[in-house]
Amino acid sequence: MFGPRITTVFASRWRALWWAASMLVLAWSLVPSADEDGGAKTTKAKPAHADPWAKDAPAQGVGATSP
Repeated sequence: MFGPRITTVFASRWRALWWAASMLVLAWSLVPSADEDGGAKTTKAKPAHADPWAKDAPAQGVGATSP
């Protein structure tokens, strides 16, 4: 359908190697790496851990004391 016919690609060993290498380069260039997000924010900030056994709301800020 698209590209060369299979019988011409695999007519020689070198053509088959070039075709396979071109497919690997194509896949390498199209698939993003794991650390690239493409500008989209997919990770959400985790909420602060809340103690389920606490009687009062947690104090705000560093070194804050409750009255």
